[in-house]
Amino acid sequence: MSSQDIPEENLPAAQSAGHDEHGHGAVSPADDKHPFADPGLPPHEHRIQDVDERAARRSERAVALMFTVSMLATVAFIASFVAIPVDKSVYIFPLGHISALNFALGMTLGIALFCIGAGAVHWARTLMSDVEIADERHPIEAEPEVREKVFADFKQGAKESALGRRKLIRNTMFGALTLVPLSGVVLLRDLGPLPGTKLRHTLWSKGKLLVNMNTNEPLRPSDVAVGSLTFAKPEGLEEHDHEFQNEIAKAALMIVRIQPDNIKDKRELEWSHEGIVAYSKICTHVGCPISLYEQQTHHVLCPCHQSTFDLSDGARVIFGPAGHALPQLRIGVNDEGYLEALGDFEEPVGPAFWERG
Repeated sequence: MSSQDIPEENLPAAQSAGHDEHGHGAVSPADDKHPFADPGLPPHEHRIQDVDERAARRSERAVALMFTVSMLATVAFIASFVAIPVDKSVYIFPLGHISALNFALGMTLGIALFCIGAGAVHWARTLMSDVEIADERHPIEAEPEVREKVFADFKQGAKESALGRRKLIRNTMFGALTLVPLSGVVLLRDLGPLPGTKLRHTLWSKGKLLVNMNTNEPLRPSDVAVGSLTFAKPEGLEEHDHEFQNEIAKAALMIVRIQPDNIKDKRELEWSHEGIVAYSKICTHVGCPISLYEQQTHHVLCPCHQSTFDLSDGARVIFGPAGHALPQLRIGVNDEGYLEALGDFEEPVGPAFWERG
């Protein structure tokens, strides 16, 4: 666009006369009161939107478009949350198979927030005034007369409100202001169902057989050799079950056979069968699966943060950040010669949680 298409009164040359009032290009020489010279502000450079209304309207439409896209993305976020199943997965190159719900929520919310920010930035840079103004710095403290008047008015208002004399009103008002935030706390209940006692219990119960995770067959004492590490699950829990991951995260078991003379903890020996001990596979630090076993020391190591437990001494913590020992499952042998549980864990498995007491 050439300068011939812009009205003469909108040209930068015609507007330069107003620059001095804002200090653009002005210079204040040094004197006794101000030892440093004031160079002033650089000359203001006009944007195309400042002098051409058509360009300004194009910027306006661009900003409105970004805000509209943000609104549509927000609607898509809500629709995705309602419509897409939690267990649905999609293939996204190069990420691979990922949760369709997480991908949709992340993309729509990201677009919504980005468009709001981009629209605000474009609005500020192209349409809002960019004229720099110099002003003297003034003290922010009020004059003594003003402060005295404010304090006097406050005291007069407190006296007229009778807040100190009307104790019933004062106390009930404080009570109302204290309780009303609880309504917001109650709304947190909709964040999801309460856990109840499900964190304290697993699928293990009296009579449940110990099933080998690899062969999917019930275990006999002869299947567990001295120095070996075997992983087991409760009888009846199959990988195709809908709640398999949630249940195995609590019920996963590791079985080790130790010479009875090498077991130091009395209760551990009582809860074992011929030196076969069963402990939770879930680390008590952050819930990682334990999988590393040292035959000579009977130590098991969590690969995530190197918490180490002594399986010959009640699975107590001997190294690392874990807070407490691994829970032991009491086991025995049924009439058919298979290893079975004699009950559930007597304490919650995995890391501590806030209501654990």
